[in-house]
Amino acid sequence: MTRMARFRATLSVRSVAGQVFVLQLVIVLLLVVAAGVESVLQSRADTTDEARNRSIAVAQTYASSPGIVPALRSPDPSALLQPSAEEARIKSGVDFVVVLNTDGIRYTHPLPDRIGKKFVGTYEPALQGQVVTETVNGTIGRLVQAVVPVTDSDGTVVGAVSAGIRISKVSASADRQLPILLGAAAAALLLATGGSFLISRRLRRQTRGLGPTEMTRMYEHHDAVLHTIREGVLIVGAGDRLLLANDEARRLLDLPVQAEGRPVADLGLDRPVAEVLAPGREVTDEVVTAGDRLLAVNVRPTDRDGGPPGYVATFRDTTELRVLTGKAEQARRRLQLLYDASGRIGTTLDVRRTCEELAEALVPALADYAAVDLLDEVLRGDDPGPEPVTTMRRTALTGITTEPMLLHTGEPVPIVPGTPRAQSLAERRSVVEPDLAYAIDLWAADHPEAAAKAREQGLHSLIAVPLSVGGAVLGIATFWRSARPDSFDQEDLSLAEELVARAAVCIENARRYTREHAMAVTLQHSLLPGGLPEQTALDVAFRYLPAQAGVGGDWFDVIPLPGARVALVVGDVVGHGLHAAATMGRLRTAVHNFSSLDLPPDELLGHLDDLVNRIDQDRSTVEGEVPITGATCLYAIYDPVSRMCTMARAGHLLPALVHPDGTVEFPELPAGPPLGLVGLPFETAEIPVPEGSRLVLYTDGLVESRRRDIDEGLEMLRSALARSGRSPQQTCADVLAALLPATPTDDIALLVARTLAVPAERVVSWDVPSDPAAVAGIRAAVTRQLEQWGLDEQTFTAELILSELITNSIRYAAGPIRVRLLLDRALICEVSDGSSTSPHLRYAADTDEGGRGLFLVAQLAERWGTRYTATGKVIWAELNAGSAAVRPLP
Repeated sequence: MTRMARFRATLSVRSVAGQVFVLQLVIVLLLVVAAGVESVLQSRADTTDEARNRSIAVAQTYASSPGIVPALRSPDPSALLQPSAEEARIKSGVDFVVVLNTDGIRYTHPLPDRIGKKFVGTYEPALQGQVVTETVNGTIGRLVQAVVPVTDSDGTVVGAVSAGIRISKVSASADRQLPILLGAAAAALLLATGGSFLISRRLRRQTRGLGPTEMTRMYEHHDAVLHTIREGVLIVGAGDRLLLANDEARRLLDLPVQAEGRPVADLGLDRPVAEVLAPGREVTDEVVTAGDRLLAVNVRPTDRDGGPPGYVATFRDTTELRVLTGKAEQARRRLQLLYDASGRIGTTLDVRRTCEELAEALVPALADYAAVDLLDEVLRGDDPGPEPVTTMRRTALTGITTEPMLLHTGEPVPIVPGTPRAQSLAERRSVVEPDLAYAIDLWAADHPEAAAKAREQGLHSLIAVPLSVGGAVLGIATFWRSARPDSFDQEDLSLAEELVARAAVCIENARRYTREHAMAVTLQHSLLPGGLPEQTALDVAFRYLPAQAGVGGDWFDVIPLPGARVALVVGDVVGHGLHAAATMGRLRTAVHNFSSLDLPPDELLGHLDDLVNRIDQDRSTVEGEVPITGATCLYAIYDPVSRMCTMARAGHLLPALVHPDGTVEFPELPAGPPLGLVGLPFETAEIPVPEGSRLVLYTDGLVESRRRDIDEGLEMLRSALARSGRSPQQTCADVLAALLPATPTDDIALLVARTLAVPAERVVSWDVPSDPAAVAGIRAAVTRQLEQWGLDEQTFTAELILSELITNSIRYAAGPIRVRLLLDRALICEVSDGSSTSPHLRYAADTDEGGRGLFLVAQLAERWGTRYTATGKVIWAELNAGSAAVRPLP
């Protein structure tokens, strides 16, 4: 047979290939026709839309061009607009650009003879501000024209612009697509013809004209494959009768020898298998039991798409796979437990909390009970000792019951020789004990009640893992099982060792932090006031709360001054740690030293500022030392006689003043710069303070935190203080209850002082003329006053001291001279004058006639000194007033 004959036979309509070819030919022709019609229709619509868009764009562009409105209002619009309209028409490619007036008369046109004639088309909506488009049959053919309004600056329509283009001028896509469609149709026909020929030839090549013998052989081969695969196959026909069962199905289901032809219900199958093979069920990978096997079953019906009634069931033995899957699942759970526990252990730098996290992470996931015992040295933050461990402290305990049978947290736990725990500590290795009977017997000698309870609860297996870092033993972690019957194995031990090793590192870090933190806190507390000094001007209460993250540089002080006055100080060094605490101690000491000179607040802050700069300069010359990054301070002096408070601040927050009626104000003080900025002065403000008011000094840690800004904190402080009749102690408690953050990130220093006043009957003063003869009169007045106060025994000493001080002022100073006696905790004698010259103590020789006055004053007085005022100075001396200082005056 020739090649052409074979081709005609292949594509004969009687052959499958020929029928497929005819079907493909019909489908291709239908698709080509539909595509051509759709392309033509779509092209026409696209052409019209393109013409409309271009006309509108050109008309709107020209209508918005500069100068068109003035041109329309000019005497000869055509002369001005015709050249530009033609230029726009040529550049844009449209057929015409026509400018109309409001009466529809043309001012421009490609044909000059049509200028001045009526516009042909709809233009009236454009005079209302609308855009008009329409398709018309003009003298040049079918076209689309658009009319748009021309408006002046106030929106008035002064004319219109029309642009039009022929539809035939817009290239139609159908003309370009038709050759492509025809080419695609021809290519599709060629592909269909070639494909049908190739498919037919491939089928003939694959079948090779097989006869009955070859087909029988093929069936035998398929039958051999069916009976040798490792998957059981059952074919069930109509009436639920078994048609075929391969060898694997007979083995897995233990089928009888003559099974084919019998109903499935009579095959003696196990109940789970029989339920899966019930008529009408369709199953996918359902696992059932058949004896001691686990079978994965799939059931599919055969009557779909006109097939014979019945179903096909396949069986796959998954017993070994299930065992492997169980082990893999167990390994996955252990890895998940390890991952979760690793994230939960060591979240804080607290030794006890880290031990609790370790115990909680493994109960009940791995153990029924868990306990962590540490050396007492580790709990204190000290290094563990080298001596053998005999007793530990139970630090964490958790279990599946609320009342564990083991020793509770905080109790000492002895290490009983011979037990797994003792073995683990002695050998520095982990121990797993599957049977605890003998260990509980040994434990019963020291704790019989706990051992009896352990037997009652059924503790039967244990893991003991020492907590060690760098060869040093910190403690031991112990895990027990009681409720679950299986004992610990080596995989459980590996998991416990992994987590305990991580916890040991975290505990060691927490121990070191505890030690360093304790040292820093000890240093800080040693630098802060241990108590309040005795004084009668203020009733003072304070609170100091260190930050949880570490010690800081906040401090406060209450310093008695001469003349019954008291200084209140609050300061803050920026930063945390030992450096901030040490800097705070130096500044606090400096404030004490400067206050002993009785300096005004602004001068004291100036000296403190110089000191900070000197400290920075000294540190800058030492390698590794960092300068003070900033410090603030508020210094206030309260005088109970004048009831005035003199304040100055260096970058610190304003104090709060609570009046006796509960009104709260923040006095406006001059805002001095923080300490360390040389050359910037500080200013002092004097504020009258009624008796019974409360002065509140604080640091920024009280009112500022991560969750609120300082303005919100100040308002909360105002609300907490706005009550009358509270003591300073109660005020401190109320303020902290209202403002204290849950986790303070900065130190908090709070000082509350209720003002008191010296009674008027305990203060007396006299003006002294600049005449030595006046000294006798003052001595007599002082004697009478001391007799009224019941201080007769101090009369001679007071007269001698005042005589010497008054005589020096008359002789060496300028007026006015004034004497004041003040009965407080001591008898205070003061002599003020208008001179700023300070007297000096001299030690006169035996032959000197003078120079012994101040020496006698220093010997007779408890204390004496000089303070400077705005108008001069005050020389004061304190004498012991005895019981008169506290008893009521007569």
